[in-house]
Amino acid sequence: MTKPQSSSLAHPQVWSERLSVPLSAEPSPLDRAKRLAEALLSERGEASGVIVARELHESLRTLGAEERLAFYRFLANGFTPEPERLRTAAEAYLAAPTADAAAQLAEAAEPSRQELLRRMNMAPAGTSALVALRKDLLGHLRDTPELRRLDADLQHLFASWFNRGFLELRRIDWQSPAAVLDKLIAYEAVHEIQGWPDLKRRLAPDRRCFGFFHPALPGEPLIFVEVALVNGLSTAVQPLLASADETEDAARARADAADTAIFYSISNCQDGLRGVSFGNFLIKQVVQELKAEFPRLTRFSTLSPLPGFRRWLEKRLAADAAEAALLAPLSAEGWWRDAARADAMRQPLMRLGAIYLTTFGPRGPADPVARFHLGNGAHLEQINWLGNTAARGIAESYGLMVNYLYVPETIEANHEVFAHDGVIIRSSKIDALLSDKPH
Repeated sequence: MTKPQSSSLAHPQVWSERLSVPLSAEPSPLDRAKRLAEALLSERGEASGVIVARELHESLRTLGAEERLAFYRFLANGFTPEPERLRTAAEAYLAAPTADAAAQLAEAAEPSRQELLRRMNMAPAGTSALVALRKDLLGHLRDTPELRRLDADLQHLFASWFNRGFLELRRIDWQSPAAVLDKLIAYEAVHEIQGWPDLKRRLAPDRRCFGFFHPALPGEPLIFVEVALVNGLSTAVQPLLASADETEDAARARADAADTAIFYSISNCQDGLRGVSFGNFLIKQVVQELKAEFPRLTRFSTLSPLPGFRRWLEKRLAADAAEAALLAPLSAEGWWRDAARADAMRQPLMRLGAIYLTTFGPRGPADPVARFHLGNGAHLEQINWLGNTAARGIAESYGLMVNYLYVPETIEANHEVFAHDGVIIRSSKIDALLSDKPH
């Protein structure tokens, strides 16, 4: 790697000028970005590092798609550990595997790319820029596997920078800044918000919405959860999403009388933070907030989709002609609106839904929502027939929805047996479905 002259390092403005007007020819935007990255890693003074980091981010914003991809390759393939230093540390550890030797080996094995990313983070809005960079990067991983090295470094750093200790839980209501409310509409990933009147209903007195925020991304929710305060377990989402022609006092009275909190939508907002877990902390903290505000609440449950069920079922039916014949009516348009046809489908679909949710594979249950909630300490309470008859609900899971129950006293025990023994804690209702013979 070519390093700039030491006289430039003390004066990043001079370095910038030398990049703009070199002795030979003016560098391309891509070359300029590469040289700024090298200069940033060479910087020792914090003040000058901030300036170079800012210039690097500004330079990256001028790159086209192909140039950005080339820059990502430059980061992924360069800035590796120093081979001699790493070899020496490895040999020292093998000779004497002490804690100090292990620490020195870990330090030697860290790619200098991570330090470069840390210095890029020093720029104003540097964290936001790096989150956006990773969002773009993720779109290239399938076709450019070498970029996984860069992605792993970013995810490793984000796990520290977005540690739970840095997150702030905020309630979001109708009085929250308009910019934040706008983002709820944009980021809602489970049940689309149909404009401002719909949003206002979801923030009514018998509802709650909480989000995690980070000081480096002001006004940007990282994740948010929507909660309905009701009596009894909700088995269908359409009533929760329906508009309510009532006064705020009536909604407030219903909230005060509620015995159940239904978590009906959880949305991650930042694609660039994929793989950094927030939801497990969010739900547990929101349960505590709700218990403190509404002492009458005795039950905390989700009303969740089964986003992978249809894909799983189609593969199963392709290998089982008898089941495929039994479920043939599902191919008819609007089958769920025909009472007789829907009734015939209920028993086999509910049984298969139970099998799908309780089959433990290499990564746990096949369904990502099930993995999240069961791994978070909830238990599988019940499967709901035609719980979501919107187009997306039918397309993903033939309308099935699930209640995962969070019982504060059993959360940790459930998590332990799920994580260590692959045991899915479930209710007798699920066992009944599993033992039901196909007709």
